[in-house]
Amino acid sequence: MYLKACPGYKNKIYLSFVQGYRDESGKAKQKTIEKIGYLEDLEKIYDDPIAHFKEIAKQRNAEEINELVIKNLNTKIIDESYPRKNLGYIIPKKIYKELGINEFLKEKSSKLKIEYNLHDIFELLVYSRILFPNSKLSTYNHKDLYFENYDFSEKNMYRSFDYLANYKDEILKLCWNNTKNLYNRDTSNTYYDTTNYYFEISYNDEDKLDENGNVIEKGLRKKGPSKEHRKSPIVQMGLLMDNNGLPMYYDLFPGNESEKTQMRPTLKKTKAKFDIGRTVIVADRGQNTSDNTVFIAGKNDDDKTNHDGYVYGQSIIGADEEFKNWAVDQEGFITDIILDEDNNEIHFKHKFRIFAKDVQIKKDNQRTIKYQIYQKQMVYYSQKYADKQRHERELAILKAKDLIANPGKYTQATSYGCTKYINNISFNKKTGEVANDSDLSLNLERIKNEEKFDGYYSIVTSEKHLSDKEIRDIYKGLWKIEETFKITKSELETRPVFVWTPESIEVHFLSCFIALLIIRLLEQKTNRKYSNHYIINSLKKYSSTKIEHNIYLQDFRNDVIKDLEKIFNIDLSHKYLTLSQIKKLLNF
Repeated sequence: MYLKACPGYKNKIYLSFVQGYRDESGKAKQKTIEKIGYLEDLEKIYDDPIAHFKEIAKQRNAEEINELVIKNLNTKIIDESYPRKNLGYIIPKKIYKELGINEFLKEKSSKLKIEYNLHDIFELLVYSRILFPNSKLSTYNHKDLYFENYDFSEKNMYRSFDYLANYKDEILKLCWNNTKNLYNRDTSNTYYDTTNYYFEISYNDEDKLDENGNVIEKGLRKKGPSKEHRKSPIVQMGLLMDNNGLPMYYDLFPGNESEKTQMRPTLKKTKAKFDIGRTVIVADRGQNTSDNTVFIAGKNDDDKTNHDGYVYGQSIIGADEEFKNWAVDQEGFITDIILDEDNNEIHFKHKFRIFAKDVQIKKDNQRTIKYQIYQKQMVYYSQKYADKQRHERELAILKAKDLIANPGKYTQATSYGCTKYINNISFNKKTGEVANDSDLSLNLERIKNEEKFDGYYSIVTSEKHLSDKEIRDIYKGLWKIEETFKITKSELETRPVFVWTPESIEVHFLSCFIALLIIRLLEQKTNRKYSNHYIINSLKKYSSTKIEHNIYLQDFRNDVIKDLEKIFNIDLSHKYLTLSQIKKLLNF
């Protein structure tokens, strides 16, 4: 209930108490509860009639809620037919507002001849990806889960993807600009890795060709090496992350392309768009190629063309013979001890050298050019790591022996992890079954070769002035990006992907990226006190049930909600809230 002042007889202001409500179709309506009188007559009785009767309306609302509380003490449990809406999205909405995306899309929408709001659609996609991840159709069908008035059709949503996809780079730059100072984003080290996401289809997307047969647009969904070892077409993503574990930028590329060539353009683009200075790029051994090394750190110590740095993992088994021999040579190793999270001692040894390495890169894919680069090379040995590798290999060998004895039990998918220890193995491309079982044997030479390097791992870097420990600590940061990919695939349920046009695929991953950024910022705001799963689950549970008129019952509160209240300076402790109170909360 609230006070309403409107023109009456001869335009004299008339006051009355009005109750707001929604009809069966969801339209906002109101009904007069009590007529009060003309303002000019009431001013003869009260100093400020409007303030006086507003206070009365406030008191009556409080009394109504109190009566409802007493009434509900003897009421049966509310069943699932009662309208229920999520209110936990108020927290992601706070950060979403900081990112500035809504204002950006409002401005874009105002300049387009469209009948819907891009900002409403994208906002719904982001909130739903965090709290109730599902297909785009299901997201649309459940848009009433929120208190927002998302007034657009299903067709409008799909049509919006063509526009939203074009704004990807602008949105990512906007997010960077609005968070770099607010969240003290650190780019002294940046982390890069790739992953892929599968689609529930059996065919590859075709490339678009011009009249001369030249590729003008590559198909994204292509069969390639899948992280889940599936045969379905995949889309690959390269993700760049800052030193605090916050995502910065992403790129999509076809599933059949090599991940080794994607880091350079992503880094170059991000630095230019975000105006970032020198950074040390950290990546696993998959990105440790001569081309990437020369591009990032330059051709030699005197080269000033490229001034960034790198820290890469280095495969010892895949290295040249000189490096292998140096790595396992016991001369120069220093023994060290560190404590793990449970204060258990971990013994390991390490050594390093500054080495002039000869590399070759291709110029314009035509001629090979030789360079000499100077890098710090580090080798580590841990008995605990050696035991782990030996145990994993023994399990794979047992599986390989069983496959050799019973090839009919296995397919290409189920034999994953053991085939490298089997000579002469191949698979039927159509069925995935073992193709030739007549000459299968254990690859004893490979097993013997691997055993020599158990427990060893290596890191190489351009940062020759840093200590072993500093380099090791920098490289350890890669776990953050690995965890980030796990969040996208588990909490955000990014795959399988159910959209199919290039634009809709882009918007799908763009909304997932923004959802991921919001989650990571929430973790930072709570000083990583809670896991991302616990935060998301708490926000999902913080929902409201409409019990009478426009009064809603909140039936969940935990430590996460309490801490977020303090962080964002909002009060979510009330068991009963009117719709107008909820709207005030949501409008900040």
